[in-house]
Amino acid sequence: MQNLDSQKIINRFFQALYALKEKKIIRGKHTFVTKHEINPRNFYRLEKDMSRDMFQTAWLSYLVEDYGISPSWLLTGCGDMFIKKQQ
Repeated sequence: MQNLDSQKIINRFFQALYALKEKKIIRGKHTFVTKHEINPRNFYRLEKDMSRDMFQTAWLSYLVEDYGISPSWLLTGCGDMFIKKQQ
């Protein structure tokens, strides 16, 4: 079972996915799951019950590396969700 702090991180993970879909950066969760070869059954179970021990920390790196989600925001909830691009 995930502790409360871990559940907060998992919640932010899903918030980021919803934001990516809303901004039309991805078509949906299925796109993310397929691209990163994630077990869909485990993914959708976790989304319904974030206390389950199914979360893989690598999923966070996919958001950071592929979509520009802030690692600081994912882990702490502080700052902006998206990394600001250097000009």
